[in-house]
Amino acid sequence: MQIMNTTARWGWMSKAIHWITAILIVWQLGYGVWMTNFLADPLDQFAATQVHKSWGFVVFVLAVARVIWLLVSGPRPGLPADTPRWQKRAAHASHAVLYSMIFILPLSGWVMSAASPLQDLLAIENMVFGAFAMPDPWVPGVEWVENVAHFVHFWSGILLGVVLVAHIGAALQHHFKEKDDVLKRMTVG
Repeated sequence: MQIMNTTARWGWMSKAIHWITAILIVWQLGYGVWMTNFLADPLDQFAATQVHKSWGFVVFVLAVARVIWLLVSGPRPGLPADTPRWQKRAAHASHAVLYSMIFILPLSGWVMSAASPLQDLLAIENMVFGAFAMPDPWVPGVEWVENVAHFVHFWSGILLGVVLVAHIGAALQHHFKEKDDVLKRMTVG
């Protein structure tokens, strides 16, 4: 199995980054909904938020690695030649949204936490797995920045979820209806 991409298939590094990021994003979306809607105890919610922030940092690092890898890993497989133009445009648009969201969600989450006046009041640092603190450019906290970041984080999560469902649906449509190799190129096929 080759590490570099070709016009016919994705290399193993692209596949690994894609699937690890995908798993973490799906987990983070579910975990975010769970911790904000189903945890009543503030201490439990605090602990869950710290875990969510840490994995959000990992998603951001993977997003940066993914873009760098795309720039250096050679050509990328395209859609089959007989794919209708509207589907090619929809694929490009959905990929642009997916890439944007994997940057916007972690960044807006960090801004939301960093700008929180409550975080400053309680002297809470944005720790990544307890190993190191992320920078806090808003000391003391700025509530309107926190509110804007919360709005962006919430709606970006919704948008990511919708586009992710469309992305999965398109991959399955290529595999089961079109019977082409689009999905196989990103898996073991």
